[in-house]
Amino acid sequence: MTTQSVCKKLFVKYLEDFSNHKPTELKIMIIDNAAFHSTKDVIIPDNIFLLPIPPYCPELNPAEKMWQWMKDKIAMKIYDTLDDLNQKMEELIKISDDKTIKSITGYPFYMNAFYSVFKG
Repeated sequence: MTTQSVCKKLFVKYLEDFSNHKPTELKIMIIDNAAFHSTKDVIIPDNIFLLPIPPYCPELNPAEKMWQWMKDKIAMKIYDTLDDLNQKMEELIKISDDKTIKSITGYPFYMNAFYSVFKG
């Protein structure tokens, strides 16, 4: 079994679990061009819409924006141990409420893409 096939199996499992959480809710998942995100042989649940971002555009990936926000919070600081760094990262995750996340990742690009797919 290759790493690629393991990643694809995990992606499929994630889609299933994500779909089953609040199954009546439409979910839009932004995906990059990782090979395991290829959906050629993957059945996408009806309540999930995959929104691919263009190649080589990490600035459009909300996860990259969150990582940058976290990196900015820990940059130029010395942590005595890896556990100390992990603790700081956990603190940042805990304070990342919906408002914070939306302020970091909310772009008109995503809403425009959503409306262009689902309008009319």
